[in-house]
Amino acid sequence: MSVNFDNRTVTGFGEEWSRFDQSELDATERGRIFDSYFGIFPWETLPADAVGFDLGCGSGRWAQLVAPRVGTLVCVDASADALEVAKRNLSGNPNCDFVCASVESFQAPNGSMDFGYSLGVLHHIPNPFEGIKACVEKLKAGAPFLIYLYYAFDNQPGWFRVIWKASDILRSMVSALSEKPRNFACDVIAATVYFPLARTARMLEKLGMNVKSVPLSIYRDKTFYTMRTDALDRFGTPLEFRFTRSEIQSMLSEAGLEDIKFSESMPFWCAVGTRKAE
Repeated sequence: MSVNFDNRTVTGFGEEWSRFDQSELDATERGRIFDSYFGIFPWETLPADAVGFDLGCGSGRWAQLVAPRVGTLVCVDASADALEVAKRNLSGNPNCDFVCASVESFQAPNGSMDFGYSLGVLHHIPNPFEGIKACVEKLKAGAPFLIYLYYAFDNQPGWFRVIWKASDILRSMVSALSEKPRNFACDVIAATVYFPLARTARMLEKLGMNVKSVPLSIYRDKTFYTMRTDALDRFGTPLEFRFTRSEIQSMLSEAGLEDIKFSESMPFWCAVGTRKAE
């Protein structure tokens, strides 16, 4: 079995969730972000006492809102440190199980799960497509799988991609730093890039302008805590892939999903599909 995870990335996320355990995340803001991912998820199709998995659960911030809706939620993460944070955050949810495993070493029987999701995770492993296939294999026929993968700015103007290429050079430098300098650099980026652009977008929106093409406009209604978390997530991570909508559509279909639906609002790209019958 090939190893489909990157040790530096796993270690970095363990450090991130230990630092930003989401205990300071406002409940209303958590709910808004959750809805931006799960707005396309077909909750109504799940069976009573559904059993499913959160692949790359991190701090358990989304599992806190999923667990009360299902029978059993298996929280999976390759980082033991992240999983400890998730256990604390989910201590009030006895229907959560915790598994320290990477995507290819998660040992749930194939065809056993009523649903699954993986948000912002599989674009950080060496072979995202193989990770998607491994997730889909765990599902029963007809079970939904929700995924969020970084987009390749395919629905944005060309200058967006120019800015991203410059930022990606910065990411490669910041992510190579040791923990404390990396954290400091990401906090500086949050304060000097994320915050001003986000608040500018909020001001322009109040003036009646369309802010879709304003970089980082998705953060216009977010707190600085979320900006710091996501700046570390974005610039502190050594391994990252980005995909167009059509590429994600092809990967999901080839992995065995059908009835694939994409969210038409940020964050891009978030998609859901159901496992095809054999």
